Order: sequence, then structure tokens, then C-alpha cells
Amino acid sequence: MLRRAGRQAEGGAMREETIGDFLFHLADRVPAPGGGAAAALQAAQAVALLGMVARYSTGEKYAEHTSLVERIIGETDVLRSEALRLAEDDATAFGAVAEAYKLPKDTDEAKDARSAAIARALVGAGTVPAKVVAVARRAVEIAEELLPVANRNVVSDIAAATEAARAAATTARVNIEINLGGIKDEKVRAGLAAEAAEVDDVAARAERVTAAVREEIAG
Repeated sequence: MLRRAGRQAEGGAMREETIGDFLFHLADRVPAPGGGAAAALQAAQAVALLGMVARYSTGEKYAEHTSLVERIIGETDVLRSEALRLAEDDATAFGAVAEAYKLPKDTDEAKDARSAAIARALVGAGTVPAKVVAVARRAVEIAEELLPVANRNVVSDIAAATEAARAAATTARVNIEINLGGIKDEKVRAGLAAEAAEVDDVAARAERVTAAVREEIAG
């Protein structure tokens, strides 16, 4: 099983695994998948839930919102695929960091080469969760658009989606921050830090959507 986990960590076929297999690997003592992949899958769940709500909000009763709902269905399908790819990309990026740390450091030249390789790998490791934040932010924006027009029988799933998006964003932020210290490129580091700083707004907006849903349910 460890060999299988290793192949998957190289960016193989995470999306082809069963949920049980993924959780087995997540719990195992292997470098990846880890929190980054879990964040990406939270984002995937968020947009999948929004796609489901949109599909329940079609037909004659919702005819005046057809263009909005159809756009949301198409966009959430694309975002779901992107988030799944990011889960695999995270495992690949983490593997690159682990390999960079294994490089020799027995001479000054080797140390310099190792440090440069680590810095490059950390850029990749920080960039993937930044993209997860972007997906999560878009999920919350879609939830805000969908809530007023959605089938009222499934509005609780909009709250479930925003909570999944909030978890994705806040988890991804930690994975950005842990890599920032080792990134030497000031421009890249500033860009990633700015993306992390957006998470408070994403979380606050998600909370407002959830609160609106709960208020309606309590009705």
C-alpha cells in the first residue's frame, strides 16, 4: 500500500481512487496527500453542491433565471474539475519539496544548488493552495448569486457549499503561509501573501450566506 501511496503522491490518479482509498492514504505516514489535497477536495465539494442546487433550480418554475442557472451549472462543472486537478497538483508539488530537501549538501556548491531547488519547489507548493483559495472564493460568489433564485427545498445545500468553501480557503491559507518563509522571490512571495490575505473576506462572506440560509430555515 505504501508503494501505491507513493505513486499517487507523484500526481497519478487521485481522482480515480475511491473515497475510502483516499482517506486511507490521507491517514497514512506518507508525504502526500495532506492538508493541501484535503483543501482542494473541500473546494471541489463546494462547487459540486452548488452545481446540484442549480440543477434542482431548472424548469418552468425557474424560467426567468434560466441563463443564470445554466451559467452556474457550466461554471461549477469546470471548477469541480479544476479543484480535483489542484488536489493532484498539491501532492505533486509537495513531492517536489520533499525531493529538493533530499539533495546533497556536502559542498558549498551543493548547498547553494539545494537551497535554490528548495526555493523553487516552495513556490510551487505555495502556488497550488493560492489557486484553491481562488476556487473557494468563486464558490462563495456563486452561492451569493444562487441563493436568491434557488429551489428552496435545497437551500441548505448552499450553506453546506459555503461552509466547504470556507474550510477550503482557511486550510489553503495555512498551506500558503507555511511556504512563504522559504520563497526568495519577493514578487512571488508578495503575491501569495496577498492571496492569503483575501481569505478573511472569503470566510466572512461564506458565513453571511450560511447565516441567511439558517435564518430562512428557521423562518
